[in-house]
Amino acid sequence: MLTISDTRRSRHCQGASRRDFLKVGSLGLFGGLGLPELLAARARAGDGNQPTTKKDRAVVLLFLSGGPSHIEFFDPKMSAPEDVRSMTGEVKTRTPGVTFGGTFTKLASMTDKFTVVRSYASMNADHTYLSVTSGGNPLKASMGAMYARVAGTTNPDTGIPSNVLVLPEAVEPGLKLGSNFETGALPTLTAPGELGPGYAAFDPSGGDQLKKNLQMNIPQERFSDRRHLLAGLDTVRRGADASGLMEGLDRFQQQAFDVVVRGVGDAFDVSKEDPKTVARYDTSGLFPRAGLAKFHDMKRSSNLLGKQLLLARRLCEAGCGFVTVSDCGWDMHANENSPKNMAGLPPMTSQVDHAVAAFLEDVHERGLSDKILLVVTGEMGRTPRRNKNGGRDHYANLTTLLLAGGGLKDGQVIGQSDRTASQPATERYTPKNLLATVMGSVLDLGEVRVRPGLGRVANALTENDPIPGLL
Repeated sequence: MLTISDTRRSRHCQGASRRDFLKVGSLGLFGGLGLPELLAARARAGDGNQPTTKKDRAVVLLFLSGGPSHIEFFDPKMSAPEDVRSMTGEVKTRTPGVTFGGTFTKLASMTDKFTVVRSYASMNADHTYLSVTSGGNPLKASMGAMYARVAGTTNPDTGIPSNVLVLPEAVEPGLKLGSNFETGALPTLTAPGELGPGYAAFDPSGGDQLKKNLQMNIPQERFSDRRHLLAGLDTVRRGADASGLMEGLDRFQQQAFDVVVRGVGDAFDVSKEDPKTVARYDTSGLFPRAGLAKFHDMKRSSNLLGKQLLLARRLCEAGCGFVTVSDCGWDMHANENSPKNMAGLPPMTSQVDHAVAAFLEDVHERGLSDKILLVVTGEMGRTPRRNKNGGRDHYANLTTLLLAGGGLKDGQVIGQSDRTASQPATERYTPKNLLATVMGSVLDLGEVRVRPGLGRVANALTENDPIPGLL
């Protein structure tokens, strides 16, 4: 659980069923508890939490699904031929001699708070996510799943899942974008691979029903004052202790009870946030989705990225260790599936600029910059030369990558591309290096290497080198 100076109230899963994790809404304390049974089974399987391997940090992976253009993001190449250079122009940054694509005005003013890697290449040229989010490990498991295998599937102090996926549907109940994932790639974003479904990301896209499932639906009078509870629970009422109820609970039942009574559901509810903070993150006015949703590749996009990142911050504060935020619609071929001349790109990049800047400012003000690592990337980049319709096609040799916080050294531009942003001009870094960098931020890899029972997981996490100059 992240250590903070003041205490804030803290549809389906891709593998583990939401019902498996949360039979808490009806919490049949006199019968069987779905959650404690699940926790006990996982503990017997040896997935338990090992505090010596987990650092007091969390990861937020913002994955721009579809392939964000590295040129229009952080490598505008305005000296290149016209059909290569950034179609949004460029903006000077706080770092002398460094420019970003013209829509990144907010991030340009705060380059001391993050690092951009200009020689990163996903080596992937298709809408397949796992090779990026897994670092190509032989277990075919995403970073979030690997983290959960080492750190445990739930935070032992708060009961919150360690690995969570935040889709737009998580912050807008009733939104239905999931059916528009034509490539079927979404499940690979957080796939648990050979680790099994117990390590799949928890997907809180159930809207109002999820919130109901995370709430305590037992009459409060059935609980005694917390002075009489074994675990010192947060909110209790008189009555239950006299019945001997609490004495019969084993530690997993107590943990399940704690999940509900501590109000873990509040962490998933952005409406619990200060309205001023919600307004600060809000990106709904930056992206006129109604006018762009007619384009097939952009039907998967939303204007909710700010609230998604706000939810990610809340989850990290509540003890979640790995949050994957998915933002879609970045397939910019300009082939009638997306607007000609990439007209859909400026509002989408402006949304990223606003949302990421708000996140970085917020965690800085809360004293959490060192505690939360933000990673921004996608499955690939975009061709240096624009096609006949003014779009950019799939490209594997250079890919957008931004990293901020998490104990890394910020305020850098690492690596360079060649004059047309076609190839790295300096050492190439790949998802293998990204995996090593991220895991080195949140896990003690020396302890992982010698911890019994991790086997191939330990090998996968420790066999590659991190991006130099960050850790």
